[in-house]
This record gives sequence, structure tokens and C-alpha cells, in this order.
Amino acid sequence: MNKRIANIIILSAFTLSVSAQTWIWYPGDFEIWLGNNMNNRRTDRGTFFPPFWKSDSHYVTVEFSKKISLDRSETINISAEGKYNVKIDGKLMFGMPHKITLDSGFHSLNIKVWNQSSPPSIFVDGNTIKSDSTWKVTNEDKEWIDESGKASDTSASIYMDAGSWNFNTKEERPSLYKLKTEPRNLKEYINSKYPGKLYDAGAETFGYITLKGIKGKGQISIYYGESKEEAMDTDKCETLDRLSIDNSKITNISTNQTSDFNTEYTINLSKAFRYIYIVSNNDIRIEDVSMKYEYQPEVNHSSFECNDETINKIWNIGIYTLGLTTREFFIDGIKRDRWTWSGDAYQSYLMNYYSFFDSDCVKRTIWQLRGKDPVTSHINTIMDYTFYWFLGIYDYYMYSGDKHFLSQIYPRMQTMMDYVLGRLDNNGMVTGLTGDWVFVDWADKPMDKHGDLSFEQVLFCKSLETMTLCAKVTGNNPDAGKYQKLYTDLKAKLIPTFWNEKKQAMVHNCIEGKQSEQITRYSNIFAVLYNYLTEKQKQEVKSSVLENNNIMKITTPYMRFYELEALCAMGEQTNVTKQIKDYWGGMIHEGATSFWEKYNPDEKGKQHLAMYGRPYGKSLCHAWGASPVYLLGKYYLGVKPIKEGYKEFSITPVLGGLKWIRGTVPTPNGCVKVYADKNMIRVKATEGNGYVYFHSTKNPETNIGEINRINNNYYRIWVNTNQEVVISR
Repeated sequence: MNKRIANIIILSAFTLSVSAQTWIWYPGDFEIWLGNNMNNRRTDRGTFFPPFWKSDSHYVTVEFSKKISLDRSETINISAEGKYNVKIDGKLMFGMPHKITLDSGFHSLNIKVWNQSSPPSIFVDGNTIKSDSTWKVTNEDKEWIDESGKASDTSASIYMDAGSWNFNTKEERPSLYKLKTEPRNLKEYINSKYPGKLYDAGAETFGYITLKGIKGKGQISIYYGESKEEAMDTDKCETLDRLSIDNSKITNISTNQTSDFNTEYTINLSKAFRYIYIVSNNDIRIEDVSMKYEYQPEVNHSSFECNDETINKIWNIGIYTLGLTTREFFIDGIKRDRWTWSGDAYQSYLMNYYSFFDSDCVKRTIWQLRGKDPVTSHINTIMDYTFYWFLGIYDYYMYSGDKHFLSQIYPRMQTMMDYVLGRLDNNGMVTGLTGDWVFVDWADKPMDKHGDLSFEQVLFCKSLETMTLCAKVTGNNPDAGKYQKLYTDLKAKLIPTFWNEKKQAMVHNCIEGKQSEQITRYSNIFAVLYNYLTEKQKQEVKSSVLENNNIMKITTPYMRFYELEALCAMGEQTNVTKQIKDYWGGMIHEGATSFWEKYNPDEKGKQHLAMYGRPYGKSLCHAWGASPVYLLGKYYLGVKPIKEGYKEFSITPVLGGLKWIRGTVPTPNGCVKVYADKNMIRVKATEGNGYVYFHSTKNPETNIGEINRINNNYYRIWVNTNQEVVISR
């Protein structure tokens, strides 16, 4: 497994500033275009399967502009994706010039690009004039010419800073972007009982099947499976390919694409699998079967190790799972949907901050999920997924310190929140209306979704709190006041509306002002995490809900993520360690090489493969299954940002029943290294500063700094050095 993890190679995400010279576009447009390409690759048993929600598109005409001051004349080269014109100081130049010379002095340079098929983008190369994020872009310059021939001003136009990524040469055009591939071998199972041939990749993987030495005429069927059972069930496996071979031509029957080949052919659509089963008629011969592994280059900047080998294996498989589901964007699972779902992506962001720290992938996913105005539905059509989208933006700011992105995305946060505020009931609460999907979680028992759900109100309240913070950071003070009032008013209603003193918990929902009898874990978990409960109420929830086996159990890693985080936030890491070993260790015991969409320990055998009423509907490589990566980094190593971009951090190592832990947590431009056992803590931070908090039953000592007693056996020490701080306790 370590070798596979090492193959999740890096494309660094630490640098928030763009290159001095890069392709630029309207912010969000490349991301939306790329997302459309990715989301529409899904197939269901060979049938094209597009997303359920509205698909937006890029702006087809974009103007790029730059104010320039030159000490001497300068020649620049212009490349564009699309048809374009160039204006210098308001005067149009002839044709579509690839090279222009500007005299010394002040100039206005405007380049207008039209492109229907991919986002309009430009690459400008000169000695001092280069395309980068300092250029301004607009999709509507509001320019017109009156009857006298006078051109209007463009003061009504809305300008944004240009978007970019890492396309830093003229040849690296954005529209040519593809994931990386590398060849991999497959192991063939030799069994004469099979009418076809079974191949094993050794672990969950993703890529293109390559057939070599094809001879004959007829049909080849390729059946993919995350399990051996799925691959060999030719009638019910989730994904398959069928090829028609006619001498030197191959036709992919699913896509109706015909191509010439000599002796080697690679399937033109990548798929997830561990096993493949190939069946062909008697006239077909295939000498060899291999694959091209497809991946988004990533570096794992983190580490975690402890005395418990099961926990170590869980962390390693978690990193591998997250690496497989980190592609052009953070997607849900690699077999079935391969879409960007906001609830899944939100958890991937958090795990990413404790592993790859790929800031660009976070931003791409946020842009892609949001799409364009006007807003006509919730993100992914799911009400709770809209709220996760808001929360992910402020989290990104705290971990990265990237205020520029927050300013760029803020207008779309406003219009998204306007949509939410337009769908409230008479109590000022969100409720599922026509067209809304109220998801919450995949539950094993019926869950009432009528009326005001406490879970949705808690998420809505946190979203209003988030909008308040984002408005303040971006200098939108009137908005901050508006959102602050909405947040304060709603928060004041939560406990009176949903808290049941007898049950010592928040009830699941209220219908026409009356509390239901149902208690579920969801709202109680989030109310604990967001500090919407008193300390007394938190302890009551822990006893009456979180530790109560009579309350419907959570069987998805999705909500186990938050349930275990709530327990960690209350200092229950020893309990959480056991649950991680039981739950994720249970998947490993069942043969998991990546973590699943859902795991119910009560299920047996092929039951673990079924979901959605289909025998192999469950994803066995799902992003939200990797949550121990986040929990171990934030609540065991104990590292988190207190001020944006780790300008100040907090480190609170907790063993959680383990004998020792060591690991590395990435920061925007460095890392924090932590070691802890019962007698010692060692910390080394390469950027930022902050407090280390710890317990000690004796007078602790340190090699650097001054230890402060907080109370009884609880202490802290301020760390403002990149030298290793050693604390004896």
C-alpha cells in the first residue's frame, strides 16, 4: 500500500500567488467548463448518465484589460483561445495581431475574446507586460456608440480579477488539460472454469484498459468490478465496455466511436475497478491486458504514525482513498457517480488540509459547484449541500489565508444566500419546498423530512454566521450587519424550538410548531460542533444521544465523520480510537483497499456490495470514507489554525489511548511536526506561531519558552520559533 500511496504524486498547492506569466480567463469559467466535461463522463452499464442538476456554461465573450505604464517601448506576443480583437488606448487594431508594440508612456490595453467551445482565455508575453491575475476581466463591457459616433464609457461594467491556474507556457492551453497517466500491469487469474479471463489490479484503481495483440473478428466485452463478484456478474455489474473488432478497426459500441489500430487499443473512457473480466467470442485472441492509471498529481505533505498498526493502516488507506477521489475536482466516488457533490467535497476539503493541502483543487471545486447566476436551485438540488458550500469557503480562508479568493467568490455567495432567504417559512426557517432535495444522510430506518428539520436550521444558522464573517473580511460591512442580525435571530430560536428537556436532546423536527417525538443524531452532533449548546447540554447530548444505542445508528462514513468529530471536540478521543478501529478496521477486515460509501457491520458477504436497490450499487472508494485523515490530524496531533493561513495556530496533542503518536500537518508554506507520548511532547513549526496546550500531573519543563499554568493540571506554552520545542511532563 505504501508504494501505491507514493504514486499519488505531487502537484504543489502551497503557492497561492499565480505565476508571473500564465493563461487567464474569467474567474470560475474554466472550472465550470472542466466540471461539465468531468461530470458528463458517467455511464450506467454503458449508457450516458448526465448530472441531475442544471449545468451552467462559461461566458462566450470576455474582455481582458490592463492599465500599463512603460518607461520604454515594448513588444508583446498575444495568444488566445478563441477569436479576438485588440484595442490600444480605445483604438481597434487591424485583424487578430499576434505581436504588437507599445510606445513608452501610459496605455490601456483591451483584448476581447469569443469562444463558444471552451472558455475565452489569453496568454500575453512581454518583458514587463505579462498575463496574470492582476488583469481585469468582464463578460459585459456595456460599451455602445451613439448617433454622433461617440463611444460610451464603461463605468457600469463589473470587473473581476482574472482567473488562472498553472498553465504557464504558450503551449499549455487550458482547453488541452488532461489528468496524468502511467502504465500499470494487471495480474491474470488462470481458471479454466471461466468462459472469459479475470484480471486483478491488486487494489482499487482508476484508469484505461489497454488490449495488446488483438487478432480476429468479433466482439469483446469488458466487465469492471470493485469486487470479484461484481466483475464476474456480467448482467448486473455497474460499468462495462463492448467492442466490435473488424480487422484493423475497433468500434466502442457504447460511444459509437470507431478507430484504426494495429495490435494495441486503449479504451477511450477511464473507469474505476479492482477486477476486470473479459469475454470474447472464439475468433478473438488477446495477447496481453494492462492499464493506464489515471491520476491528478498530488503530494502527501502529511504523515501520521503511532504504536497501533491498525490505526496506521487506516491512515494509509485513508490517504490512498482521498488520492483516488482527488481528480480535476474533489469527487464523491470513482466508480459510480464521479461527480462533484457539495457534501462530499466539503469533507474532502477538510481532509485535504491535513494531507495534500491542494488549495487550487479546493477553489476549482467551489467555483464548479456554484455555477452561474441566476440561482434556480440549491447546489446539487440539495438544501443541506448549499449550506456546506458556504461553510467550505470560510474554512478555506482560515486554512489558506487566501483573502483574494474570498473576495472573488463573495458576490456568488451573496446571490446564493439571497436564494436561500427567499425560501423561508413564516418562522424564518428553511424547509423543503418543491424542487428541493432534503438529504441529511443515507439512513437505515425511515426519517421524517417534513416541517422544520432541526438539522437544516443548525446548518442554516452556521451559514449565516459564515456569511457575517466573510462580509467582514471582504469589507462589506452593511452585509455583515444584515447577516449578523439574521444569524442572531435564528440562533435564539434554535433551543426554544427544538430542545426537549425531558429527552435532553434536540428533536428531529417540528411540524406546525409542535415538536416531534423522534430524536436523531444529526442536529445534536452539529449543535455540539458549532457550540450552539451550553456545556451542560453538550454533556446531556453525549449521554442521551451520542452514547445511546437506542438512537438510530449512523452507518455511513459521511455522518460518522461529524459524529466522531463531536466526540473529539468533547475530549472523547479514547472512545473515538476504539470506534475508528472497529468501523474502519471492519472494512479492512472485509478486504477493503480503499474506504467505502457505507459500512454496516451487521451486513455479511455480498450485502456489503449492495446499495440503492442494486447488488453492486455501493461505491467501495468514496471520499467521505477517508475521514480518519482529518480526525487524526486535527484532534490527535491537535493542529489547527487560529488566525487565517496559520498566522497563529493551536496545538493540543491527545493520545486517545495510544502510547505515542507522531506526525506532520501541512500549512500554506510549511508544516507543523508533532510527537507526543505520556512523558514528552515535541513540536516544530516552520511558519506561524501559537500555543501548545497539554495536561501534566507534575511540574512540566521545556527547553525553549515559558510554560503557563491555565488551571490544575492544564498548561500552555507559546511557540514562536522554528526550532524544536521539547516539553517534559
